[in-house]
Amino acid sequence: MWCVPEICSSAAVTAPKPAPAHPAASNEAGTLVVTGGSRGIGAAVVRLAAARGYRVIFTYQQARAHAEQLVADLRDRGADIVAVQADVSQEADIARLFTIVDEFGPLTGLVTSAGITGGYARVDSVPQETLRQVFDTNVLGTIFCAQQAVRRMSTANGGRGGA
Repeated sequence: MWCVPEICSSAAVTAPKPAPAHPAASNEAGTLVVTGGSRGIGAAVVRLAAARGYRVIFTYQQARAHAEQLVADLRDRGADIVAVQADVSQEADIARLFTIVDEFGPLTGLVTSAGITGGYARVDSVPQETLRQVFDTNVLGTIFCAQQAVRRMSTANGGRGGA
């Protein structure tokens, strides 16, 4: 039981128990690709996956300093991690990313976290170019990544399956 003394009426306060070892926390965890992994939710996924023993390849588009810092932090903890600059809305960048994945090890998972908002404005004033950029990144980018991942992970294609 975790208890804050000011809140709990019990005199016995104990620290939280460490989480049980995750089944993936072995050399068998595999390789995980995370798009948009340099900041926010993507970076949290990268950190958790590395802690659970995955080899991690993550993308960033512009936040190079954040990506480099994340790689340095996790390598200091023994993680096997690579950051790849890529624009997920560009099929050529995704193809290059997955070429790197093929060199890194068998793909066992994909998390598509890359996304943009296009800024904040009334819907009637958002330029068509901005709408296309948001759609290309958030929707098509996810599909491009899923296509590449399925080609590697599907048991129909000789893969081990995955998520």
